[in-house]
Amino acid sequence: MIFRERSIKPDNVIEDFSLKINNNSIYKDAIFFDLEHYVYKKPVCIGVFGCCYYDEESNLIKSTQYMIENKTDALEILKLARDYFDNAYRVKNKKYIVTFSGNNDFTVINYLFEKYEINFDIKEHFIHIDIQREYEKAKGSNIGLKALEKEFNIERESELISGQNLAKTFGKMMKDKDYINRMPEEKKDKILLYNEQDVVSLFYMCLDWGKVI
Repeated sequence: MIFRERSIKPDNVIEDFSLKINNNSIYKDAIFFDLEHYVYKKPVCIGVFGCCYYDEESNLIKSTQYMIENKTDALEILKLARDYFDNAYRVKNKKYIVTFSGNNDFTVINYLFEKYEINFDIKEHFIHIDIQREYEKAKGSNIGLKALEKEFNIERESELISGQNLAKTFGKMMKDKDYINRMPEEKKDKILLYNEQDVVSLFYMCLDWGKVI
């Protein structure tokens, strides 16, 4: 298993324009969630679990990622995901889970939780806020994540990676336990940075919502 935790100093954090639910800004009380996964007819595994949250005391975005190395990690990453959610809810008192078009991710992780008998219902613990749906409600049209990032002037550090390429990579990891050892470190870093950028972008969209939408 590859673990990565990073603390990211955000740009100016000003609440005035933030996305609000019932007049409450959600960015302080949310976790921002994205999966990279492998599906072959049915969900097979989570390749990368990524989440971040804003820590008001330190004024830092705290990012956490777990990435499988081979099929022996398929169960472990689910346990770590459950523990992360449970800690966010019970210890950090987070109320919302923010995604972009997150129903697919929820379908995958809930299927795998059930398959491996991990008892945790994400939507019983968190209110789901889907940024794509919020955009549709406000603008009356659909949009992709990368297009929305442009509207928010979010510049990606990461290279774009297609979901198909990621799925192929995780498929190879599941079939060949030594594949990870032949994978260049640069490729691992690119996958992790891509996933991290997705969740950090969600934070900035929630923070600056009123400036753009």
